[in-house]
Amino acid sequence: MGDPRFHPPAGGLVPHMGITLIGEGEGWLEAQMVIGPQHLRSGAKALHAASMIALADSVCGFAAGNVLREGAKGYTTIELKSNFLGTASEGTLIGRADAEHLGRTTQVWSSTVTHKETGRKCAIFRCTQMILY
Repeated sequence: MGDPRFHPPAGGLVPHMGITLIGEGEGWLEAQMVIGPQHLRSGAKALHAASMIALADSVCGFAAGNVLREGAKGYTTIELKSNFLGTASEGTLIGRADAEHLGRTTQVWSSTVTHKETGRKCAIFRCTQMILY
């Protein structure tokens, strides 16, 4: 079945997008997404920006959940920014999240989305997570 964060029983965006865990550690997490027709812009052979954002925000969110302080009940994205550097129409995207700030009430994460086959960066992403108590 896999990691329940990436394959929740009720479904959701992450399994719909085909995002799967590669690895994780203290302050980082990596996942991949094989590009399919659902990830492309309508009528174009290029990624929809929301596909890359879904991958980047997901790896940051799951990484944030791994480092919650005692007493925290969860987290939510309160701000995000993306810069798109390239695109792809096939292959696999790798999203890696790295912690920039791990405060009591907020966390800041950076993510890079890379095309696995070419090594080309497709997007850089930063988000702020509000910690819920």
